[in-house]
Amino acid sequence: MDQDIELRHLRYFVAVAEELHFGRAAQRLHLAQPPLSQQIRKLEEILGYSLFTRTSRSVRLTSAGEVFLERARRTLRNVQEDLDEARSIGRGEVGFLRVGFIGSSMLTSLPSMLGQYRRQYPKVHLQLSENFTSNLIQSLTKNTIDAAFLRDGDPTDGLSIEPLFSEPFVAVLPSNHPLAKRKVISAANLRDEPFVFFTPTAGTLAYRKTISLCEEHGFRPRVVQEAPQWLTILRLVGAGLGVSIAPACVAQIATPDIACRTLRRASVQSDIELAYRATDDRTIVKSFRKIARASFAARTRPPKPSSSKL
Repeated sequence: MDQDIELRHLRYFVAVAEELHFGRAAQRLHLAQPPLSQQIRKLEEILGYSLFTRTSRSVRLTSAGEVFLERARRTLRNVQEDLDEARSIGRGEVGFLRVGFIGSSMLTSLPSMLGQYRRQYPKVHLQLSENFTSNLIQSLTKNTIDAAFLRDGDPTDGLSIEPLFSEPFVAVLPSNHPLAKRKVISAANLRDEPFVFFTPTAGTLAYRKTISLCEEHGFRPRVVQEAPQWLTILRLVGAGLGVSIAPACVAQIATPDIACRTLRRASVQSDIELAYRATDDRTIVKSFRKIARASFAARTRPPKPSSSKL
């Protein structure tokens, strides 16, 4: 019966077919010759046809043997490829990984980290998607993404949220604003200013953190315009619609009509975080988390002091 054929039968047959000599094939397989001959006969019985023509002086493939040799090689090759693929998947080297991120995280070391991951795991299909922190959390809970880079994500049942990078907040002003002449200002100086702000639905904790910087000085910001992205907010501030408070990284995209100034004694910082499902123990996700942690840690670690010879 066909189901009695085992992979070892195919390996034995290929060895004999390639050597055309039972003794040499047995040595190659590290077997004694009688058991090898016995297994080849069993394979021929299963197939119902002779695979070899045997004489006292030679061994030759029959026409059925020639065809079966091609099929046996293909089967063994496919099995090896399947084994290699399964091992690669087990090591997290291949597969499909869906990663979400907030736009401002691209102003941190995230792009470099993603490049490092791509170089280390070139066979993983990495699908990236940009969204707000609140939407990324929902996508994680709905299992439509595997990991996400958030900004000040709200604690959520079933999710692990790890801080990777913290940065201070800065005041964002039109460059012609009187406060722009100072290097450091207090949030209290913004009490009477109109604000351009992001919508609180984008991330409630991030919104509360920013508002708290004003509430510490006894006021809530008067928001005259909301916008979905920091680039839009900065452009509106530069056009004179108001001021804002933003994570320090946004200074990288500030145009000449924008001034970003340090906030004096700000009590909170903004955190870039890695979020994933707490029960997701797949190797592909674990490998991604490991690289993310190491990459951000390497870029936030203070540089070693250089030694100089006098």
